[in-house]
Amino acid sequence: MSYPALTATHAGVWIADADGRTTGVGRGEAIRRAGDTPHLLLNAPVVASRLGYPELSGLDLLELFAFIHPARFAVPTPRGLAAALGLDPPQGDSDAGFLARAAAALLDTADDPAWPERHGAWSILQSLGRQRWAWAPVLARRIRKPDAPERSVFTTLPKWEEEAPRPAPHTIALTDNVIDARLDAMLGPGAERREGQRAYAHAAGAAFQPRQSVNAPNMVLAEAGTGIGKTLGYLAPASGWARAAEGTVWLSTYTKALQRQLDQEAARAYPDPAEKRTRVVVRKGRENYLCLLNLEDAVQGGFANRAQVFAQLAARWAEYSRDGDMVGGDLPGWLPALFGRTSFSGLTDRRGECIYAGCPHYRICFIERATRASAQADLVIANHALVMINAARGRAEGVALTRLVFDEGHHLFDAADATFAVELSGREAVELRNWLLGPATANRGRRRGLAARLSDIASYDEPAAAAIERIGAAARVLPGDGWLQRVGGGTPEGPLETLLAAVRGQVLARSEGKSGTDAGYSLDTEVAEVLPAVVEAAGEAASALARISAPMAALKTRLEGLLEDAPDWLDGSARARVDGAIAGLRLRAETIAAWTGLLARLGGAADPQFVDWFALERIDGREFDVGIHRHWLDPMQPFARVVLEPAHGVLVTSATLRARSDGDDWADADARTGASQLTLPARHFAATSPFDYAGNARVLVVTDIKRGDNAALAHAYRCLIEAAGGGTLGLFTAIARLKAVHARIADPLARAGLPLYAQHVDPIETGTLVDIFRAEPRASLLGTDALRDGVDVPGASLRLVVMEGVPWPRPTVLHAARRAAGGGTAYDDRVTMGRLAQAFGRLIRRADDRGTFVLIGPAVPSRLLAAFPPGTPIDRVGLDAAVSLVAAAHHGLPLPADPRQGVAGTSR
Repeated sequence: MSYPALTATHAGVWIADADGRTTGVGRGEAIRRAGDTPHLLLNAPVVASRLGYPELSGLDLLELFAFIHPARFAVPTPRGLAAALGLDPPQGDSDAGFLARAAAALLDTADDPAWPERHGAWSILQSLGRQRWAWAPVLARRIRKPDAPERSVFTTLPKWEEEAPRPAPHTIALTDNVIDARLDAMLGPGAERREGQRAYAHAAGAAFQPRQSVNAPNMVLAEAGTGIGKTLGYLAPASGWARAAEGTVWLSTYTKALQRQLDQEAARAYPDPAEKRTRVVVRKGRENYLCLLNLEDAVQGGFANRAQVFAQLAARWAEYSRDGDMVGGDLPGWLPALFGRTSFSGLTDRRGECIYAGCPHYRICFIERATRASAQADLVIANHALVMINAARGRAEGVALTRLVFDEGHHLFDAADATFAVELSGREAVELRNWLLGPATANRGRRRGLAARLSDIASYDEPAAAAIERIGAAARVLPGDGWLQRVGGGTPEGPLETLLAAVRGQVLARSEGKSGTDAGYSLDTEVAEVLPAVVEAAGEAASALARISAPMAALKTRLEGLLEDAPDWLDGSARARVDGAIAGLRLRAETIAAWTGLLARLGGAADPQFVDWFALERIDGREFDVGIHRHWLDPMQPFARVVLEPAHGVLVTSATLRARSDGDDWADADARTGASQLTLPARHFAATSPFDYAGNARVLVVTDIKRGDNAALAHAYRCLIEAAGGGTLGLFTAIARLKAVHARIADPLARAGLPLYAQHVDPIETGTLVDIFRAEPRASLLGTDALRDGVDVPGASLRLVVMEGVPWPRPTVLHAARRAAGGGTAYDDRVTMGRLAQAFGRLIRRADDRGTFVLIGPAVPSRLLAAFPPGTPIDRVGLDAAVSLVAAAHHGLPLPADPRQGVAGTSR
């Protein structure tokens, strides 16, 4: 390669010239050189953040990798790229010359006649060349024009075919012998027989027995400690029932990581890849998938500059993608981050603007293909939110939700809380306006309003045209561009913005100075003693919403009439657009009705079933939304009615369904899963983990770090990470403290050969951060809630978890209401113990894992320590002793009888 290469980490900055000579340089010199000459880079946003130079550009190897190997993943680090390309890993951070070796390997692939992803490369490259993509001139010398014209992605993707509806499943009784046979087949010959797993599978099988009465599903709550083999334990009865009954089981998770794991484990039930493709389908919300109509608009000029480059790389990926899933699928999570999140969101259906059968790409649509595939599948792997939304809307898109497995069941309460909530906010109102009128700044593409989407219908049908015109006139009172500045500046326009300004005023008046309030973060206040300005504005806003909903209802009725008695001019494509418009109008009418009901409550009596509050949403002190919120006090009430009662069998499972695993109290688990709402009591099963926590794990409570002393906290983190040799997951209860600690320790740790990554600091999405952490045994990772629950890193890469404080619930209006209803301090303890148990669960994932859990807190209540597995050693120590013990565990030294004495031969 004739280009120099630049690498930058917290340990330093290095440049390798075109002849391969590497020198260390300062940040200023690196910025000057990068500005003068294009350099080879790896993950330009990360390098830019290390240099403090956001305008950095060059030849990013990740972009080249995405072009050469679409739909293939690589950990976005030098070592990760080396592993993906089969190269020797770099010698260290200073080996900037590795980038040239990696670039050469990628470019050589383009010369290989057997390059499997050759099709489409030349055509996409021509478009990228017109966008002046940095790699285009280099690749143009390697990729020759094919003899035959290449077909675009819109003609290469396979079409889905309609199939007859699947008959209702047979009624069968699943016996333990059948479950055992299925489990044995999945485990394979010679596998160790685990009685805990077998007992768990038998218990899970009760959810697949015939239902005895209406609205009374066979519900099983099964708690299985880590190592029981829970996944295969429920896949055995689930796949056995699906095969014998010819029915569908929905397997629901909370995190995308578990969805990927389930998809992989399902291969044991369906070892033939061809059969697995038809029998196992992964389903996500529509906003996760590439929208081909948005892609077409983007590549034809709807996007410009770097966004256009991303659109072309996305088109290249789409041809080779398994399912078009852009979030957690085979699109590398690091790719959108190279171009900005707006480029990514512009290619998905995030505003509910799908026109369904009216789309020219309907027959090759990734979403429609997944929907139809799930109707014929044995196992549908979905997430809690999608299952609940489908159930709430009275449809599963072709598949009845009668057999359900909720893994990560400890998150059911939170998922239901979000699904069945109502939010009238500025951002939500803008979304409604954009759907009805189209964005004010959009002048091309399909991001148009209702009038543009139904223009041909309106030209033929006067009643429809009149309703569309009335909707347009009424919708102009909704917040538009610049609403946040107007509301914050005291110059609102229209009744909705006036309401939001009044709400903001009440939040500021009631929240400032409240105990626990952080000036940089969101504020809330209960809906009580509502200010007259808010009540008056609410009445005006409700009237404005009514003026929108009335013509919407009229238009929906008229369009339904056109479908029932179709005129001659209503051809197939127009019918499809009408059908899509009806679905959109119905959904938005439900939203407006919920908003109107929420406004009617202001100034009136509170409904004891709900918790209402006003909120001012802020990040780092910057306001980004204002709104009125309504949540169920107990969201398990609608969840039980909508999801559980219509089902025939439901399994809810987790390693931490109960706050304490050493007791027999299931009351809280019954309440937080909806089981207590049913007429038929749930069956309970618990299996403790077979892991030797007493011998392989230890909990240390560090008592001499004062809360609020960020310098001391950072010192503690640095000493502990150094003692463990990296491999540390640091968990924080506040983003501000995470950033403060990271700023103090990232550079010295990097100089010691211990790279540190962090959520909310590094420009890398969370899933990719975890991938990097998993692949780099000396790396450490700092994060917040998402890492407490969603990290599965077995082995040496994770040997220490450090939590910077007790994860008490945040004192919001919603929490206060549930705390009062749930027992006060006892409610706080249950929530906190569940969080501690989940955090500890990151540490020991396999029988041979070993590690230490450090909880920093001078006065951690002893009652909370019951969250850890029985038998786990727990000691209260000072930082010096903790560092000594962590170092001893890392080096395999014997531990002292009294942990407060530390270990001879170790130091910090």
